[in-house]
Amino acid sequence: MAKPDSSPDSDPLARARALLDPPKRPERMWPVVGAAGLLALSTLVFAGAMIAAPPLTSEHVAVQRGVK
Repeated sequence: MAKPDSSPDSDPLARARALLDPPKRPERMWPVVGAAGLLALSTLVFAGAMIAAPPLTSEHVAVQRGVK
């Protein structure tokens, strides 16, 4: 005597569940790229300011040594 199949097929049920799930949105990359670009730009500006700025102790060290 054969048993009656009482459970639904798993393949159509999985397909129906996949169709009912909301579509997954891909992750956006522009915020990450923007943050990395801003960090790189601020690093370059800071490095340029450090190179362009004269040393703060140049006159004091020269006066203490009697160079002038």
